[in-house]
Amino acid sequence: MKYLKVIAFTHKQIELKELGRLVICQENLTEKLHKVKAQFGISEIFYLATCNRVEFVMMTPQVVDKEFAKQFMGALNIGLCPISTVAFLEAASIYEDQDALEHLLRTSCSLESLIVGEKEILPQLRKAYENCREAGLTGDGLRMFMNCIVKTAKEVYTNTNISKNPISVVSLAYRKLKDFKLNQSDRILIIGAGETNRNLSKYLQKHKFSNFAVFNRTLSKAQQLAADLKGEAFTLDALKDYKKGFDVIITCTSAIEPIITTELYTSLLNGDTGRKTIVDLAIPNDTDPEVLKKFPISYIEVQSLNEVAKRNLKERYEELSHAENIISENIATFILELKQRRIELAMRKVPEKIKEIRNTAINSVFAEEVQGMDQHSRDILEKVMNYMEKKYISVPMIMAKDILINN
Repeated sequence: MKYLKVIAFTHKQIELKELGRLVICQENLTEKLHKVKAQFGISEIFYLATCNRVEFVMMTPQVVDKEFAKQFMGALNIGLCPISTVAFLEAASIYEDQDALEHLLRTSCSLESLIVGEKEILPQLRKAYENCREAGLTGDGLRMFMNCIVKTAKEVYTNTNISKNPISVVSLAYRKLKDFKLNQSDRILIIGAGETNRNLSKYLQKHKFSNFAVFNRTLSKAQQLAADLKGEAFTLDALKDYKKGFDVIITCTSAIEPIITTELYTSLLNGDTGRKTIVDLAIPNDTDPEVLKKFPISYIEVQSLNEVAKRNLKERYEELSHAENIISENIATFILELKQRRIELAMRKVPEKIKEIRNTAINSVFAEEVQGMDQHSRDILEKVMNYMEKKYISVPMIMAKDILINN
């Protein structure tokens, strides 16, 4: 476990609006991660970005401290100025070894989330890992850690009430949206067809909203969501030419620059001067601050949900200790599994060595004696050697595991 390291930037130390500046564009994410992986001697790595955290999880023998993090973030070249880089690094949390595993377990169980008890973090974490695995950025080490992370999170969500009457960023956003007394016939533009917008659209559909237009970079994904909502689908580029008007914009994309600019918003209004509603759950925000200054808008963003999140934490406080006990038990179990895995890896050469010894015995040490045997005797010797070879291969592994477990 000593090679597991995490560099974390979270809502606990950094304003959510600022966190968005650390998000890496998906289009060149894999390239950047491969680059730092090679440059810093990192054997495995994956990157997690959600509405309240940006984290780098890695396997490396390197000393990971603030100086390492400074060089690492510089190599990623995500466009931060030196002053901003220093500020972010001062707020960064660095974990290693068992502390790193405990942090990841707490994260997957939502104990470190803005909304304690929300279940979205686990699929987000799994997806982040899978994306990096498919890109060839991870290996056997992080695979084992992820198995432990998923198993622990499922136990916490199943065996505690931490997610009872589940509250999430999406559900909180919808609660605030309801306060604006919208009409079911209101025209709703959905920008982005990712998991957050899909979940929010389910709330809207459940409460009989029916007038949707979905915009997404990939048209096929927009079409899938639009089909569920019985709405229209467009590419993201089609926003600038959309003239059918709107009452509500719901936006959450992975863009690193604002999508809803003053120019685009003016075009979408098409002469309408009434107050509109924007729900922006993207980090960084998809809405240019100038839009909020120039137009009458009822605005909901992740940052504004903080107070509700704090009340939610108080409500779930009693369940935290139960969840932490489950985490501690899983860490203890995983430490044993990790030692067993190390034994398995160390024992991989045992079969090869036994075959070498067998071949040396037959073809060199006892070659003359074997040649002097009749065919029947040779066949018996071959059977005996094969039997002993198979048994000898398993014996060291079983003994090593027994010693480990008994100790």
